[in-house]
Amino acid sequence: MKRWLADLAARGLARNTVRLAISTLRVILNAAIEDELLETNPAQKLGRLVRVEKLAGEAIALTPEEADRFLRTAKEYCPKHYPLFLTALRAGLRAGELVAVHWGDFQFGRDAQDPNRYLLVQRNYDRHSGRFVTPKSKKPRRVDLSGQLRQVLLELRDQRQVESVAKGHESIADDLVFPSETGTVLLIDNVSRRHLHPLVKRAGVRRIRFHDLRHTFGSLLIRAGAPLTYVRDQMGHSSIQITVDTYGHMIPGADIMYMDRLDRPPDPPPIRNPGATWDQGGRGVTTQTIERIGVSDGIRTRDVQIHSLALYQAELRSPPRNCG
Repeated sequence: MKRWLADLAARGLARNTVRLAISTLRVILNAAIEDELLETNPAQKLGRLVRVEKLAGEAIALTPEEADRFLRTAKEYCPKHYPLFLTALRAGLRAGELVAVHWGDFQFGRDAQDPNRYLLVQRNYDRHSGRFVTPKSKKPRRVDLSGQLRQVLLELRDQRQVESVAKGHESIADDLVFPSETGTVLLIDNVSRRHLHPLVKRAGVRRIRFHDLRHTFGSLLIRAGAPLTYVRDQMGHSSIQITVDTYGHMIPGADIMYMDRLDRPPDPPPIRNPGATWDQGGRGVTTQTIERIGVSDGIRTRDVQIHSLALYQAELRSPPRNCG
C-alpha cells in the first residue's frame, strides 16, 4: 500500500485526489473487517503520509458603494438577472439555496409597511447529485425581505403569473423563481462566467465570486448595526462563532475611530463665571443661582433638594470655620 501511495504521488496527482483514494481503500478494508476477513485495517494510518493543506478561501465583501454600483450596472445592462443579483445581496442565500427558491416560499405581507415579509429557505440544490436536499443547517430558516427586494420580486411574480395564465396554468407556487432559459435549475457557474464577471468589470469593482455576494450581505448587515445573533439566523450559521470568525473583520475602518480618538487633544476646561464663588474643589456658585433659589432673604421654595442645595451654597459664602 505504501508503494501504491508513492506511485500515486509520482503521477503528480493532487493531494486531495490521493487522500480520496486512501479513503476509498480504507472503506473497502473496513468492510473486510466486518466480514471477518481482516482483524485490523492496514490503511487506517496511511493518511498521515499525505498532508493536505486546505487553504481557506478568503471572503471578499463589497463596500456599500461598490454593491450599489454593481446593482445599478446590473439593472442597466443585465435586467433579466437583476432580481437574482439583488436577492443574493439582500438575502444572503447560498448559491444552491438561491436557485432552489420557489414562489410558494415567499410571504410578501399585506403591504410595504407590513413587517411580516420573508422568504422561507427550505431546500438546497446539490449540483453533484442533481437533487434538491435540505439546507446546510438541516432545517428551514426565515430570511426577512427588505422593502426594495419585496417590490422587485412582486413585480417579477406578477409578470410570471401573467405568463403562466397565458400557458393555461393556474398557480406558480411550485415554479422556480430563477430558472434557466429552458426552465431547469439555473447553473450559477454559467451565471458567473456570462454575467457576473462582465458586470463586475463594467461596474469597476473588485473581481468577486458569486459566493462573495453572500459575504457582502453579511458584511452590510453588520455595518447596518444588526446584532450578530440576527446575522447568524439570517445566514443560517450553525453557531455565532462562525458569524464572528467570517464577518467580524469585514468592516474596513469601523473600529479605527477608537484609535483616532487617542490623537485628539483633551477637552478644554469649562469657562468659569467671573461672578462666581469657588469652593475648595473648584466648583463655582454664581450669584444669579443663589438669588434664583432665594438664599439671601430666606428660602422661597419647599423643594427638599433645592432647599439642601441652597443651604450648601449659603455655607460656601460664610467664612471658614475652625474644624478643630
